[in-house]
Amino acid sequence: MKEILEKLGIKEVNHGAYCGEWLHTTGEEVDVYSPIDDSILAKVKTATAADYDIVAKKALEAFKIWRNFPAPKRGEIIRLIGLELRKYKDELGRLVTMEMGKIYTEGLGEVQEMIDMADLAVGMSRQLYGATIQSERPEHRMFEQYHPLGVIGIISSFNFPVAVWAWNAFVAGVCGDTMIWKPSTSTPLTAIAVTNIVHKVLEEQDVPKAIFNLVIGRGSEIGEKLINDKNIHLVSATGSCQMGKRVHQAAAKHYGRVILELGGNNAIIVMEDANIELALKAVLFGAVGTAGQRCTSTRRVLIHEDVFDDFAQKLEKAYGSVPIGNPFDEGVLMGPLVNQSAVRAYKNALEKIEEQGGEIIYGGEVLTEDVPGNCYVLPTIAIARNDMQIVQEETFAPILYLIKIKNIDQAIELHNDVPQGLSSAIFTNNLQYAEQFLSDRGSDCGIANVNIGTSGAEIGGAFGGEKETGGGREAGSDAWKAYMRRQTNTINWGKTIPLAQGVEFNID
Repeated sequence: MKEILEKLGIKEVNHGAYCGEWLHTTGEEVDVYSPIDDSILAKVKTATAADYDIVAKKALEAFKIWRNFPAPKRGEIIRLIGLELRKYKDELGRLVTMEMGKIYTEGLGEVQEMIDMADLAVGMSRQLYGATIQSERPEHRMFEQYHPLGVIGIISSFNFPVAVWAWNAFVAGVCGDTMIWKPSTSTPLTAIAVTNIVHKVLEEQDVPKAIFNLVIGRGSEIGEKLINDKNIHLVSATGSCQMGKRVHQAAAKHYGRVILELGGNNAIIVMEDANIELALKAVLFGAVGTAGQRCTSTRRVLIHEDVFDDFAQKLEKAYGSVPIGNPFDEGVLMGPLVNQSAVRAYKNALEKIEEQGGEIIYGGEVLTEDVPGNCYVLPTIAIARNDMQIVQEETFAPILYLIKIKNIDQAIELHNDVPQGLSSAIFTNNLQYAEQFLSDRGSDCGIANVNIGTSGAEIGGAFGGEKETGGGREAGSDAWKAYMRRQTNTINWGKTIPLAQGVEFNID
């Protein structure tokens, strides 16, 4: 691992602020632990409020230059970054696994997602289109266009320490924005490594160097500075619903925009006619993959009463065959939780399940033997009611609730009866069930799937959810519009000044 860290430019002690160059930060020194074996990977000297001010000033100065580059030229810079990321895919994937704890193939997949986002953003750079609108006034042309917005704040979570940044940064970059990235202090090394790669590309190009900036620090200091900064035109934040409310409130004070990707309480409906084997595989990955630490992780399964017992038994058997351990080991499908705080949340949820009348039928244990470190837990299945308070909440851990339903109407009613609205799925071969689930009377989530699970969204579609999930959209489709300033234009190429709506205002 030492060799990999060195190749990625990670030192024993690292500075936590970058604005075209690394600042000599003097903030709190943070030890970065691996949840795999509780070892210290490196240390980071966090940024101070003064460091943030320097980075913010440099980002604003760079924006005033970067916005003047043609969008395809900006896309070319993103293309070069994507090529450079390809060279370090294995090392970055290993660092993601070491720092966050997800299995190695998921670590590689996350880096591939960054590369794919770079490719997608390059295409976007030539399609930042506006509409032509028919004017009601003769000899007038009306149209829309989009301009660069400004400096963007990106707050990312530990569970996708680099992909979430890429969803925002590459799109914002081709839109002509500069950005300040505040990563999770649980996973800052991946952010430093990515910034080193970006720095290498920018150094070789005749462009502003403070396009992709970084500040590492506590939310109470650096996070508060960022979300209250009047020169931050948009904050894209991924994290808890509580954090999202704080971001929204702070940005609203200076009329700043927000993209919020917050909690998910994602459910899969399994109808009586479902392909059970297909549904089992989807539930297993959705609930156990990344140790239940995805915002799209499957939290609830609403199962038709005709197949409930059979499905529960088969799922319990499948859970019993999940290999748990070092995420680098071949065959392991579930690694550790990210830290002891996550383990405590897992244990607290188990207590509430039993207190509120639920029944744990599998798991419910913290593993202390045969595995290094102390962040490994058993994936857990509980039979529950949808109205239990713990079921209404998102526990960022591999806990799955099985809930019995009688028909499609009840299934959709219970499905929607939670505060969050991110991802959803139904397993059925009945066209009417599927169409009802996808209709305006169906799932109230930002993502709704048929015969695939809740987890593992593709970047080509806009990603995000509704209700307490925040309403934001990132990545593909026309999500780029959020990172730009929209403008309606009218050109009069005639010799008179007709007014809209037939208004007359003439002076003799």
